[in-house]
Amino acid sequence: MGSVGPLAPDPSKQCQKPQHPPLHEVLPPLLLGTATFNYQYVSDPLNPEVLPALSIVTRTLDLGISAFDTSPYYGPSEQILGDALAHPSNAAKHPRDSYFLVTKAGRIGPAEFDYSPTWIRYSVYRSLERLRTSHLDLVYLHDAEFVTPQEVLGAVAELRRLRDEEGVLRYVGISGYPVSTLCDLAALVQTETKEPLDAVLSYGHFTIQNTTLSTSAVQRFEEAGVDVVLNASMLGMGLLTTRGADAGPMASWHPSPEGLRKAVRSLVGLAQAEGEKLEVVAIRWAMDNWAREGASKGGSSSWLPKGTRAGVSVMGVATVAELEETYRVFRSVIEGYNPDISSADRELAQAHDWSLERRDKIQALVERMWDALGSWKDYSWSSPDPGFVNTKKPEEMGVVPRDDGIMEKYSKKQQQLR
Repeated sequence: MGSVGPLAPDPSKQCQKPQHPPLHEVLPPLLLGTATFNYQYVSDPLNPEVLPALSIVTRTLDLGISAFDTSPYYGPSEQILGDALAHPSNAAKHPRDSYFLVTKAGRIGPAEFDYSPTWIRYSVYRSLERLRTSHLDLVYLHDAEFVTPQEVLGAVAELRRLRDEEGVLRYVGISGYPVSTLCDLAALVQTETKEPLDAVLSYGHFTIQNTTLSTSAVQRFEEAGVDVVLNASMLGMGLLTTRGADAGPMASWHPSPEGLRKAVRSLVGLAQAEGEKLEVVAIRWAMDNWAREGASKGGSSSWLPKGTRAGVSVMGVATVAELEETYRVFRSVIEGYNPDISSADRELAQAHDWSLERRDKIQALVERMWDALGSWKDYSWSSPDPGFVNTKKPEEMGVVPRDDGIMEKYSKKQQQLR
């Protein structure tokens, strides 16, 4: 291990910000999240019989879902996704510019963070290698609430340098759990840098259990100039499912307290009494409501009426069946999204009406679930926990591996470009 310093800038060259369209014009309203390509969710994600990643990615592309979210913190996720996208069966039909790649930087382990410019740069380069790509479409600073605001500002500056000077990424954002902290950081970035963030990824805060990411938060992001706000973990990282957080790999790490888990277990019976599955209710409600409530900070798609935006959702699946079910729900949501559907198209009109009826039924059921949750509705656990200490020591910040050759490879590339 050793430290590799920043590349020396060439004062003879005037760098200008690359001219890319606003993020909302190129980001679709549905992404495949690959946090599930990870040991936290799947016992052996590298085993195709346990996690059919190639089949999931292939089917995702074939369905017309053209955006993927990953992170180096998700264990082997980047490598699994990169291998699947580069597989001959996919590469032949889906060239790199036909899909949108999102990853993250800064979080190394459960309690280990490094937002130093050198580590951020190394992480981006490593992601390029793992994902087998020459550029990343969007890079978040991962779980930004765990570091200081000044560290976030420094890391944002480095991501933008990589965007402007090296062209290895196109859009910059932050991700995290506490919505108020994300709002504060977005405002800080705009104030201090005079340039707003392209994106903010919030997770676990627009679900049937927690609706904190709602109108007031969207307004704060609007004031901070954020272009797109994405909603992830519609199932509360596996909490809002029939099997719950106590079953499977989630049991050992899920941060929800026992009282919340118990309250959520009571929702399973409410769903079953109406002939529903809790996870289907949770996904339908979150997608449908966020499509509308997050529309001002949403994405675009040929699936949507021209000139409209829909709140962007990130779905995580571990099987092709889960993918198919989630996609079916999403398309039904979109069928009910257009307020100007022509009654002359009988099939579309019927689908539109059914979607609205479905929305009403789900809303009525979710309102009963809110009553059952009681004080656990809109509960958020602490992030970070009180007393959190970053295990990456100050003297270790910016110390990156040298034996993988990644920093040297990209340093040479930049020298050649000069």
